[in-house]
Amino acid sequence: MSSDLIELVSRIASVRVLCVGDVMLDRFITGEVARISPEAPVPVLRIQRETAMLGGAGNVARNVAALGGKVTLMALTGDDTAADEIDTALAGLGIASADLIRHDTRPTTIKTRFVAGTQQILRADAEVSEPLDDTTGDALVARAEVAMPAHHVLVLSDYGKGVLSRGRAQRLIRAARTAGILVIVDPKGPDYGIYAGADVITPNRKEIQEASGMSAVDIDDAADAAKAIADRHDLPAVLVTLSQDGMLLAEAGDVHHLPAETREVFDVSGAGDTVVATIAGALAAGASLPDAARLANVCAGIVVAKAGTAAAYLTEVEATLHHQDIFRAEAKLLNHDQARDRVAIWRRQGFKVGFTNGCFDLLHPGHVSLLRQASNACDRLVVALNSDASVKRLKGEARPIQNETARATVLASLAHVDQCVLFDADTPIDLITLLKPDVLIKGADYNVDQVVGAPEVQSWGGQIVIVELEDGYSTTATIARMTENGTGDAF
Repeated sequence: MSSDLIELVSRIASVRVLCVGDVMLDRFITGEVARISPEAPVPVLRIQRETAMLGGAGNVARNVAALGGKVTLMALTGDDTAADEIDTALAGLGIASADLIRHDTRPTTIKTRFVAGTQQILRADAEVSEPLDDTTGDALVARAEVAMPAHHVLVLSDYGKGVLSRGRAQRLIRAARTAGILVIVDPKGPDYGIYAGADVITPNRKEIQEASGMSAVDIDDAADAAKAIADRHDLPAVLVTLSQDGMLLAEAGDVHHLPAETREVFDVSGAGDTVVATIAGALAAGASLPDAARLANVCAGIVVAKAGTAAAYLTEVEATLHHQDIFRAEAKLLNHDQARDRVAIWRRQGFKVGFTNGCFDLLHPGHVSLLRQASNACDRLVVALNSDASVKRLKGEARPIQNETARATVLASLAHVDQCVLFDADTPIDLITLLKPDVLIKGADYNVDQVVGAPEVQSWGGQIVIVELEDGYSTTATIARMTENGTGDAF
């Protein structure tokens, strides 16, 4: 990708986005199906793990934050445990949950997806879609109107849950016009007149068909539908997301097709939120709409390769723009969030995930043997690498001999290693509980009861594997021998 987009994504860090709309909690219950219920002709899902993620407007906020932008989320939740989970998730992103209004009789929207292997078998929604009462709705809009001047762009994330009525949407758009900021809308329903005055709307294929009354099966049809909607509602731009067909941008009577990034699609959940967040951040950072759409297409290509409701992180976007595919072997160095997303993908593919850890200073045949055996015990191997600070605490001020970048680069070059993740603590227990590996591998200098994370891995049905060590190999002994031979000053 061109250098202009690389420079553009760096500017998003200075952007402040106000997001108003429908927030929800996305739950994913994952397991395996091996039989049909004797009670009814339905599959029996043996649950292996449960995860919860921000959905709707919450996922838009998450994606803005992942790109480095600042975001204020104003929405409605129930007064329930799901709202508590949303608060916790927002706090983890540095987003204040105080801007959320809790409703004492209206529950938080929850979408629960049941997934067997790589296949979603059921979605169950707990929601209330009736129009929000005027008192609560007016209070939400009033908060947004006060906050508007401190932001560069307004995002309306409409999931049809009753928050963004015609009147409230129009009040918000008028306030944005008064404040001189852009308006981006993720629309819902057939009447796009609700969003009159917006700068960009971002329907998907199904939504543009519903709103236009026209077919959008192929790209030409979708282009005609987008132009019709833009003309009918006097909208400056319509950006249509078309899943595997990429995106269409209708602007000033012209239509541009952006083919999808060449990635295997695992899950399209939340990809539209990524597009909205990226468009908002890029336009507020001064990009043209075509360039913003190009960047959004890159980000969408990243998230559809992940499991669940995902985000495109700044480092991933930068790597992609430098023609680096983060899912290829030469790009195995990931942060904790990226590692979690990668492991989720592997699980959806049916792979057994292994985990081992160490300092791996001055890589020697003993290390290679351990990693080979670890790789043989699983389908995909994660290696957790002690940071420089962690090594110093464990080994003394003279260590490590090689810094963490050098050690990680060497590890990532090995065929047996599928992912390398740095950790700064004395033990990798936090990383183990985050990734929840199926197999935990350590060398024979440990007993099972000495292995950090063993009880946790066993608690979710995982396996502990102790592998043989190659005699005569030790980094500490090697350093000692070199020092005795008078070559220690080489370090």
